[in-house]
Amino acid sequence: MHILFVLGSLRLESSSRRLANAIRVSLPEDTESEVVDGRELPLFDADLESQPKPRSVQIMIDQVDRADALIFVTPEFNYGIPGPLKNLVDWASRPPFNSPLKAKPSLVISQSISPAGGSRAHAQLTAVLSATLTPTYLVPSFTIPAVHEKFDGDGQLTDALTQMRIDATLPGFLHWVAQEANRSTSG
Repeated sequence: MHILFVLGSLRLESSSRRLANAIRVSLPEDTESEVVDGRELPLFDADLESQPKPRSVQIMIDQVDRADALIFVTPEFNYGIPGPLKNLVDWASRPPFNSPLKAKPSLVISQSISPAGGSRAHAQLTAVLSATLTPTYLVPSFTIPAVHEKFDGDGQLTDALTQMRIDATLPGFLHWVAQEANRSTSG
């Protein structure tokens, strides 16, 4: 299985990247993963959609297409999804109703320094993904409050409750992804 982590933050030492790294370590050994953050993408512009697409866009689309599933890890900026993440989703959602996002099993994880844990970004991203026909794993919302208290100075996850949530969510998510793959090959 191949998982693509889609980050909502561009910062190299961001909580999103640290959280994605903690989750990647928790994946089964036979699971491959990679990370994309949209750093190289131009702003979405329908004039740039025609072939050939900008190289950075095509690379990202190929990453989404190659993945068996997506795990979105995002902070909340001003009560919503960060601009670079929305831009990445806008590029990946083309062509409408037949994009690489269509039917791609996904998990949304949000985090914030606030007690709400990025719940508004979580809800907003889930709504945006539904418009792109991207199914999201329905677990209790995976939001992480006070994320700045969850890692040590080296960026390692030290919060036992967050690790427990990762360990409790991943097996179910990966099982669902496998079921979706079986459904699409047998149907």
